Amino acid sequence: MKNNEKLAGKNVLITAGAQGIGESITKHFIDCGANVAIHYFSSAEVAIQLVKYANSKGVKAVAISGDLTLEADANTVLDKTIEVFGSLDILINNAGSLVARNMLNEIETEFWHKVMDINLTSMMLVTKAASPHLAKNDNSSIVNLASLAGRKGGHPGSLAYSTSKGAILTFTRALSAELGPQGIRVNAVAPGLILGTSFHNTHTSKESADATTATIPISRAGNAADVARAVLFLASEYDGFITGATLDINGGVYNI
Repeated sequence: MKNNEKLAGKNVLITAGAQGIGESITKHFIDCGANVAIHYFSSAEVAIQLVKYANSKGVKAVAISGDLTLEADANTVLDKTIEVFGSLDILINNAGSLVARNMLNEIETEFWHKVMDINLTSMMLVTKAASPHLAKNDNSSIVNLASLAGRKGGHPGSLAYSTSKGAILTFTRALSAELGPQGIRVNAVAPGLILGTSFHNTHTSKESADATTATIPISRAGNAADVARAVLFLASEYDGFITGATLDINGGVYNI
C-alpha cells in the first residue's frame, strides 16, 4: 500500500492488535510510520513479532496484555501506552468475538453477558480510559470495529453477537456527538465476509462462505487488508469532517 504520511509519528493503540483484522491494521499503521501499542489477550507470540517488525521500521511499539472486560485491565493498557509514548492520537477498538453460535432458545444469561462484555463493555471501558488523553490533542480519532451483522442481523446463531455489533453503531454515533467538542472524531467500520481470519476459520463453514460469496456483487470475499485500509483512512482524517459515520466494507452486499 502507499504509505499515509499523515500517520507518521502518530501514537496509536489497537485493541486485539495481534490477530486477524487487528494484526493487519497494526502492520498497516507501522508501514505508515506510526507508533503502535498492541493490545493482546492470547496472541503474545504474534504481538512480540509485531513489535520486532515495528522496530525494524524505525518506529516505537509495545505489546500489552489484558482482559479488556475488566476495568482495571483496560486502565492498565492505557497507562502503559502513555508511559511508553507520552500521548495518544488514535484509538482503534478492534477487540471482539462471536464466541459461539447459539439460537435464542439456547442462549443462557451468562453467555449473553459474556458476548456483550467482550464486544461492547470492553469498548466502552477502553474508550473511557483513552478519551482524556485523546482530548489533549487538537485533533484525535477513534475507529470502532462493528460488523455487517450489526446491520443485517447476521447468520443463524449470531443473535447476541449481531446485537452487540448493532449497539456499536449507536455507540459510535452517540460518542461522536459527545466527544466532538473535544476535538475527537469517532467513526466505525462494518466488515462483511472477511476470509482468512480466525473468526471465520472458527465460525464459518466453507459451504456457508461459498454461499455468501456468491451473493457479493464484486464476486469475491474480503480480506483483512481491505478492512485495514479503510480503518487507516478514517484514522488519518483526524483533522477532517467525517465523524459519527460507519463505513461498510462488504463488496456491495449492504449499501444503504
